[in-house]
Amino acid sequence: MKICIVGAGAIGGMIAARLAHVGHEVTVIVRGANLEAVRRNGGMKLIWEDGTEILGPVRATDSPAEAGIQDCVILALKAHQLRPLLGQMPALLAEHTSIVTMQNGIPFWYFHRHGGEYEGRTVESVDPGGELVAALGVARIIGSIVYPASELIAPGVVRHIEGNRFTLGEPDGSDSERIRAIAGAMRDAGFKAPISNDIRSEIWLKLWGNVIFNPVSALTHATLEDICRFPLTRDLAAKVMAEAQAIGEKLGVKFKVSIDKRIAGAESIGAHKTSMLQDVEAGRALELDALVGSVVEMGRITGLPTPHIDAVYACAKLLDKTLQDAKGRLQLG
Repeated sequence: MKICIVGAGAIGGMIAARLAHVGHEVTVIVRGANLEAVRRNGGMKLIWEDGTEILGPVRATDSPAEAGIQDCVILALKAHQLRPLLGQMPALLAEHTSIVTMQNGIPFWYFHRHGGEYEGRTVESVDPGGELVAALGVARIIGSIVYPASELIAPGVVRHIEGNRFTLGEPDGSDSERIRAIAGAMRDAGFKAPISNDIRSEIWLKLWGNVIFNPVSALTHATLEDICRFPLTRDLAAKVMAEAQAIGEKLGVKFKVSIDKRIAGAESIGAHKTSMLQDVEAGRALELDALVGSVVEMGRITGLPTPHIDAVYACAKLLDKTLQDAKGRLQLG
């Protein structure tokens, strides 16, 4: 299969290395030091959890036009990084091309092929004016949820930390030939790739924790176990999650575990820094609108109150502005 991965960072780089290692024709769209390193090394280097190292012979370019038409495009960027690439994306796409979205939070395509009263509605917080849907085409989209953790430890070098599951799903819940082919490629590469007939419920199960743990960790510099064990933030987490659950259920989402069990699961991960806290420490823009702002918007759409989510979002949004105003140079003490 001819596969292009847009954004070969910690997750995209891991997928690229393993897919290329088992024989798929993989191109990565990268820039700067990452591009130079992948070209110089002849591929993307991956250090697996058990210490095994592989070099996936990927082709690297910063130009989608150079990459050309693909069978599958995997968008491994964060949600707020997608729009600047829209003008270049058509060079990768033909009528048969599938696009797998790997962004956290509510995806830009959420209400498309959804059915019901909200069908076709734009989620403005992640896709202002519906530009992403218009440029990429709803018919091409396959949703996914990313569960592994990995880190880019040097240009062109990814270290896997734990996990190997990527749940895939057609937005309309169908079992298509194309999703089976993509899942098969992922499994050949050593990943678990279950196909869900209810991808939105899977999205909400992960978002349920992200909507509170990411912004609170960014604001407090606390780890998951710190947030879950401190009574005040544990209580706040439960209240935020209750608001999010009410919204999800009004949209037809099924939550398979209780709030207490979801919090206990986060606590069991231990002294883990969320991705948003890591972004704060690195001075990067925060993934707030996809993870939190979109849930606030969903509350407005469904007519449900979100006072606790609103308060967390306001504080985290100010942190993001402060971080950007300071050009990423914030410090404690």
